[in-house]
Amino acid sequence: MKLWKKIISIIALVAMFGLLGYTVLIGWGKDGKGSAKNIILGLDLNGGVSVTYEATKEVTVQEMNDVVQMMSDRIEKYDGAQAYKEGNDRVTVEIPGKDDALAVLEELGKPGAVYFIMEYASDGKTKNYEEVRYTDGLGNYYYKYELKKTIDEIKEDGTIIMTGEDIKNAEAVYITEGVNSRVPVVDFALNDSGTSKFKAATTLAAKKGWTIGVYYNGEFVSVPSVDEVISDGRGIIKGMSTLDAAKDLAEDIRIGALPVELEVVSSQVVGASLGQDAISVSLIAGIIGFVILFIFMIAVYKIPGVASVFALIAYTGLVMFVLNVYNFSLTLPGLAGVILGIGMAVDANVIVFARIREEIAKDVPVSGAIRIGFKKALSAIIDGNVTTLIAAIVLAVLGSGAIRGFAITLIISIIISLISSLLVTRWILTLLYHLGFKAEKYYGRVKDKKPYDYVGKRKITMSISAAVIAVGVIFLIVNSTSGKGVFNLDLEFSGGSSTSVTFDKEYTLEEVESDIIPLIKDATGAKTVQQQIVKGSKSIVFKTNFLSDEQQKELYSMFEEKFGVDITDSNVISSQRISATIGQEMRTKAIIAIAIAVTLMLIYIWVRFRDWKFAVASIIALAHDVLIVLAFYVVSRMPVGNTFIACVLTILGYSINATIVIFDRIRENMVAMGKSTVTDVVNTSIGQTLSRSINTSLTTFIMVFVLFIMGTSAIRQFAAPIMVGIVAGTFSSVFISGALWFVMKRASIKRLLKSAE
Repeated sequence: MKLWKKIISIIALVAMFGLLGYTVLIGWGKDGKGSAKNIILGLDLNGGVSVTYEATKEVTVQEMNDVVQMMSDRIEKYDGAQAYKEGNDRVTVEIPGKDDALAVLEELGKPGAVYFIMEYASDGKTKNYEEVRYTDGLGNYYYKYELKKTIDEIKEDGTIIMTGEDIKNAEAVYITEGVNSRVPVVDFALNDSGTSKFKAATTLAAKKGWTIGVYYNGEFVSVPSVDEVISDGRGIIKGMSTLDAAKDLAEDIRIGALPVELEVVSSQVVGASLGQDAISVSLIAGIIGFVILFIFMIAVYKIPGVASVFALIAYTGLVMFVLNVYNFSLTLPGLAGVILGIGMAVDANVIVFARIREEIAKDVPVSGAIRIGFKKALSAIIDGNVTTLIAAIVLAVLGSGAIRGFAITLIISIIISLISSLLVTRWILTLLYHLGFKAEKYYGRVKDKKPYDYVGKRKITMSISAAVIAVGVIFLIVNSTSGKGVFNLDLEFSGGSSTSVTFDKEYTLEEVESDIIPLIKDATGAKTVQQQIVKGSKSIVFKTNFLSDEQQKELYSMFEEKFGVDITDSNVISSQRISATIGQEMRTKAIIAIAIAVTLMLIYIWVRFRDWKFAVASIIALAHDVLIVLAFYVVSRMPVGNTFIACVLTILGYSINATIVIFDRIRENMVAMGKSTVTDVVNTSIGQTLSRSINTSLTTFIMVFVLFIMGTSAIRQFAAPIMVGIVAGTFSSVFISGALWFVMKRASIKRLLKSAE
């Protein structure tokens, strides 16, 4: 490399990291806040706005369940938002990263029903609505349609012809009216029931010359005249001034009409449920983990390790930048996606470095070894990342809540990890080589070792896995028969009780965790206590496992005795039963999304490796790892909450990536090793990738282990199962997946030989 090229490369490198550092630490705004401080944190990490709605009339359990689901759909556009039932007639919505309750209420709009109302009542003479003239006080007049009766009266009369439930789909589009005049409208399609109702209504309206008003959020959004019968189940709604307004109405219609009318009974800004300590400790743990990771990479891989350190710094900065630019809300499940991305970024570097050492061992010059190493590592890196990316995209599209948050951050992390490992690492490593680090000693070489008989030990290793899973099954049966429940379900899955208390002074989150929560656990025996401090007040909301009347009485007595709370005043202390935030529909969607993701991964591996046995072995290895993690949850009684899904998904992504690396080497060696037996091919392939398997797992494990040691209890509940999954994934990739492929391959060969006879 010529001197001027070296100088340009150094300047470009310094400029890139300088720019990245500036955006992360300082940013472009006047407030001096870079993306590191500007990332929107989820409700668990930074708090947000909590809004409680109440039904305006008596409702059934099913109606309120429908309301919760519809509200969950409505708030899905907010990352990390959740909705749950409170008591018998209330639904609470929590939006992370917000500090203005009024603004959130305005964004959400009034959760009302969509009604299509005939202009005249059933007698054909009395109007349901009419146009009213208003003045703005400046002598200007305008007209607005107003109801002449209540909605209930019109319902009873039978002249509400349709609701949002009759609409199958609705989209915002432009239509052309007049000469080059584009008007935003909602184009809707009706289901069979709606088509029949609308045909009958438009037949009457066209004959009589009546209008049909579209009533939503307490006002008419459109009152079109009906010129002809509409029998094809399609129609448009006019009256929106902008396409965004049309999109909002279309979205509300797609969600469907709420079965009950709701009114806001409270809106408040709440603090983080995990607290500032959880954030600061996690940041410190992350920095320590990175420092250990950097030391490890440099100590083991020398000059390539130095290149990887810069690439990982670039990865971290880019992830922060993208999360900030696109306003993604980072929650604990999202953090799992970032951690998995770090593992995959490290893994890609380790694969490349191992290939470089192999080429050097063949006496290839260092410059050639670097070039060939990246080339040979490419297929394993691409296959591993694409397989995980397929799963992440499916989960982002079909999942919701924590699953979607995990998937989005994982997609970002995978794309950036590929950029950092394949481009940044190569760029820096090439530059270091040309700056004088050309000697083999800076890179190392693979030493010839006799392959270990991994395949021959398959019965032992599979028996170990079977024994661990069997222990999980035994504990599962014991837990179930003893009445404890198979899993220790946290509030997100089981629901519980919510108690709002107004104290005589304001408490910090740290004081709540140290001084109040232990007393709540002692008084009630609750396993889980979550807290939300209402900002700007002396009120705190405590969420616990469901409390019986006796436990509730003990809780109230404790607050009265220890804190002087007036338990006779419902404005000071009140309790409600709350539903699970992860409802049955969300669980069903999660299972469907995971099933589709696994199926697509299987198909990809099958097509890419041209052998169904690789795909089947990969999926069995995935199932093995998930079962090990589930066994851990069953035996340890670790709470199964919001992070549970993210932990399982992290293990899936981590495990499939580790397995793909070994299968890529087996595929290569089936050609390269010529006449060698399948046993030798598998054993050699596992041996060649063993350092990668150990080093990648060790570096990722270290990062999570530091979080576990230094983190709060909530962070430990998040880190512990991931550590178990890392160990299980490493074990399965080394001892299970290759052995499974070997067994199926040998059976296939035997069938071929038998048929040839």
